Amino acid sequence: MTYEEKTQKLSKRAIVYLPYGYNADKQYNVFYLMHGGWGNETSTLGTPGNPSDLKNVFDHAIASGEVQPLIIVCPTYNNTSPDDSGNFSLALTLNQNYHNELLNDLLPAVESRYSSYAESVTPEGLMASRYHRGFGGFSMGAVATWRTFQHGLDYFRYFLPMSCGTSLDMDTILNAAQNHDEAGYFVWVMTGTNDFANPYDDRRVGLMRSSPHFTETGNEQDGNFAFHVKDGYSHDGVAAMEYTYNGLRWFWNP
Repeated sequence: MTYEEKTQKLSKRAIVYLPYGYNADKQYNVFYLMHGGWGNETSTLGTPGNPSDLKNVFDHAIASGEVQPLIIVCPTYNNTSPDDSGNFSLALTLNQNYHNELLNDLLPAVESRYSSYAESVTPEGLMASRYHRGFGGFSMGAVATWRTFQHGLDYFRYFLPMSCGTSLDMDTILNAAQNHDEAGYFVWVMTGTNDFANPYDDRRVGLMRSSPHFTETGNEQDGNFAFHVKDGYSHDGVAAMEYTYNGLRWFWNP
């Protein structure tokens, strides 16, 4: 339940998507995509032997030029059991702490092995390449996204919190931006009209609209956050897939 005490060693896996034609001599943007409740690192893109529909969607989107070739990393906040994410209060706590392993362990592991824009995986090297890194997730993965915004704004430019169906300490989270250039980050909030998360996101966006650190817009040039609500969509896998697809169509493609 803590990172600093280091009382237990955990071995964890992340599923890494490499675009077709991946070339270690080229540099790639990296998007970290967190699963939701009752999920794990295989839930979003599947595994190499059993890929998901969304993995195939990205294959075609990259091939057609709708999405720039990029690396997608699917980690997990589960620690001691695959069932961790099925326990709501436990998942909230794990996401509260997840930024520690994300910044200190996962980013260096991924970006030392695969070709990103990071010239080194020191904190300085990772922070210098933050414009080429994003984080997103659906449902409980959106909680992880907001916690990453709170604690990892020096390391990430793009954030995609999708259908975050719970209350968070948003004043604290949003105030993490107070010492940052407002042009240096972009948050795209998505949900559906029939999603139970809609009222939570609507209240959250209201706080963003009244915050001095956010300007709502439809494009990156005129502001640093957008809010889109899909008519008729609920809290389900179809919504999660479509929101993720649209986010990655837009990020790094202004």
